This record gives sequence, structure tokens and C-alpha cells, in this order.
Amino acid sequence: MRRRNHRGTALVETAVTLPLVLLVSVGIFEFGRAYQVFQVCTNAAREGARLSVLPGTTDTDVKNRVTAYLKAGQVTQTPDPSWVTVDHTKTVSIGTGTAPATQVTINYPYTFIVLNPVAKLVSHGTTLGGAFTMSTTALMRDE
Repeated sequence: MRRRNHRGTALVETAVTLPLVLLVSVGIFEFGRAYQVFQVCTNAAREGARLSVLPGTTDTDVKNRVTAYLKAGQVTQTPDPSWVTVDHTKTVSIGTGTAPATQVTINYPYTFIVLNPVAKLVSHGTTLGGAFTMSTTALMRDE
């Protein structure tokens, strides 16, 4: 008789814990993907900064290089040159003096693929998991 009272408890426990385990697993994958995209953006900024300090290079050349790097890095959105800014007015300290430098900044609009829709199922109108801007910069001394 006692055994019959516990029938279905495993099914109920699975129904309660499975969504939580899946949410944690998806969260791990989503944040891993966000970190990978951030690394691609950081490397693209460095690549643009390396190109920008060479003589005879234009801002358009730098933006094209950065967008090509982002595209090769397979970020989810089509790269847009408006995400890239090039600032030639920076300086970098060298010993007791300074030298001219160029800073390349990338502002990438990032959106979670799964976490945002899941958060909206739980709480309507929430911004949790919504789009945000990843910003990364690279500074290089002019040659």
C-alpha cells in the first residue's frame, strides 16, 4: 500500500527539475557564445588598430578590415562599419614623453538568442537577456 502512494513521484521530480537544468545549460552556452563574440570583437579592434597606424591608411581601410574580421569571425549579425570608430588624437606614454597613437573602438550590438525569449515568457516586458552593446577598444602607437 505504501509503495502505491509514491507512484509518479519520479515523474513529478523530473518535471520540476528538467526545466531548471535546461535553463542552466542554455545559460552556459549563451554566455560562452557572448564571450566568444567579445573575443572576436577585441581581436578585430586590434587588427584595425594595427592597420590604422601604418602610413597612408585611411579610416575606410580600417573599417573595412574590422568588418571583414568580424565577418570571418562569424558573428551573428552582418558587420556594419558604423560600429567602428577611429580616433587619431590619442597619445601613449613612452618613458618620460608621449607619442601619437590611434584608438579603434568597436560597439557591437549583441542579443542573446534563447535567454531573451525565455525571460519574456516568465515576465512580460522584461529587458533581462535583451540587447546590449559590447564595447572594446585597441590603442596603438603611430609609426
